[in-house]
Amino acid sequence: MSPVVTTATLVTQDGVPIDAVHLPGPQGPGAGLGIVMAHGFTLSWQKPMVWKIAKRFSAAAGVVTFDFRGHGRSGGLSTLGDKEIYDLDVAVRYARQLGYERVATVGFSMGGSVVLRQGGLLGGVDAVVSVSGPGHWYFRGTEAMRRVHFAAERRLGRLLTRHFYGTRIASGGWNPLPLPPAEAAAGIAPVPVLIVHGDADRYFPPEHGQELYDGAREPKELWMLPGFEHAERATDDDLADRIVAWIAKAVANHGAAAEQPAAG
Repeated sequence: MSPVVTTATLVTQDGVPIDAVHLPGPQGPGAGLGIVMAHGFTLSWQKPMVWKIAKRFSAAAGVVTFDFRGHGRSGGLSTLGDKEIYDLDVAVRYARQLGYERVATVGFSMGGSVVLRQGGLLGGVDAVVSVSGPGHWYFRGTEAMRRVHFAAERRLGRLLTRHFYGTRIASGGWNPLPLPPAEAAAGIAPVPVLIVHGDADRYFPPEHGQELYDGAREPKELWMLPGFEHAERATDDDLADRIVAWIAKAVANHGAAAEQPAAG
């Protein structure tokens, strides 16, 4: 009999209700590896492109995915990668509560910035994978990102984003400025980091992937994928499987290194 997929409402440390879903892996809840998956801006775990990846991951590991604040059925307002670290953090702690011994985070686009910031600022994970994430804030060098800035910074943009995507965005901007993803990545070590980026990304050019990789410390790896576009929409089954295989190896190596006795 297939394990039952369940939803839960989690509450962040700053009091925001987060809608989450748990897909047990092949060994059932509480066994081995758990992956916490963080979606991109304006998406939700119920969107087909997000759900497809979560289901693919769950063939090899348990999966917890969720709606960021201001998205889907979660409460609050989107802060575009700032306070979202608390959303991810409560999902990570939920995965631990379910019994997963090793927990890795995988984030896409905005979620890619959040997994790096959560890993560097809050920690508590065994591997971090950022797919199509920005290296720094306020990038307007592509038409796609100029549209995102209109959505976030203009009242009309926020109204349209709420109407067409159901995404509720906080007004007023950032104060203070959140630590940029590439800088936060430096704090993740010795937890392994994987940066996945495409040379055909319409939002963040390849330089962003390189910036994230350069900001991180060993152990780290960069996959610059030829022809790969952006985030969930471009992620096929083969890439999802490759990411899970990297995570399984990375957490095993990290666990072995952590268990070695200190020298001297």
